[in-house]
Amino acid sequence: MRMIAVDWGTSSARAYRLAPDGAVLARREGAGGILRVPEGGFPAALTAMVGDWLADGETRVLLAGMVGSRQGWQEAPYLACPAGLDALAGAVVPVPFPGATVRLVPGLSAEDAAGTPEVMRGEEVQVVGTLARPDEDALICLPGSHAKWVRVAGGRIAGFTTHMTGEAFAALKEHTILGRMMTGTAEAGPAFAAGVARSAEGGGLLHHLFGTRTLGLFGRLAPEDAASYLSGLLIGHEVAAALTGGAALTGGAALTGGAALTGGAALTGGGARVEPALVRPVVRLVGSGPLMALYGRAIALKGGEAVPGDPDAAARGLALIGERIQWA
Repeated sequence: MRMIAVDWGTSSARAYRLAPDGAVLARREGAGGILRVPEGGFPAALTAMVGDWLADGETRVLLAGMVGSRQGWQEAPYLACPAGLDALAGAVVPVPFPGATVRLVPGLSAEDAAGTPEVMRGEEVQVVGTLARPDEDALICLPGSHAKWVRVAGGRIAGFTTHMTGEAFAALKEHTILGRMMTGTAEAGPAFAAGVARSAEGGGLLHHLFGTRTLGLFGRLAPEDAASYLSGLLIGHEVAAALTGGAALTGGAALTGGAALTGGAALTGGGARVEPALVRPVVRLVGSGPLMALYGRAIALKGGEAVPGDPDAAARGLALIGERIQWA
């Protein structure tokens, strides 16, 4: 399906010109996220972003991400999990726009094991775009300020959890006493591994966090390593929660069996140290940037295997959804 696809988030937007077979003919990225668009300014913003493509004959535009939120162009109501390609395509929302047919992909909602609501906008197209088969089972992690852990069963998103790890790291580094002892950025080296190891020990996250300061006070953690150690603590706690049953089912069940594991057993233990197992959870990492290396290292240290996902997952997911839409 030849069309324009736009992954339009809070702080940035990525636009793709897609060939009939879904191949990316052209792409562009900018800082024109929805927070930069004035009220009533979305038609003009879209024209500024891809107006030349529209003038060149493109007539279909598919949008995903926060552009479909209440703060965006038009709200596309959340679709409840489980949901796959057909459900997403069937729930797109039409948006009036002169000279082109524009549709918005809905976000998804789910509940965690305790019944607390979960939501996503934009990640759903990355998830469906990274699947190798339409009936695939998978455990997918999308690192970010609000990291998502998504369970896919039979090609449909069965549930997911959100972890504010990236935002917590930034807040702790920039606005607490911990940041005063830090220089440099987080890297997946020995200090990061030490933080991940500490996350598996008793005492809880809040206790572990203060250790970042005291280790520095007593000369056991260098200022240039403190950010890496803090990152290891936070990501380590997140990965442990996700691999021990926290990743997200609308039925409240733990992650057991084939969607997450290469064998038949589940990892058990609420944050206890994970020992080498006969089976390893396979986690598909979708995203880009420094967080990919950090999450890959943490998953490996927790006994899992991180497999890189398709770097063009968003474009591919939008293409797959576009093929199933009734555009007329």
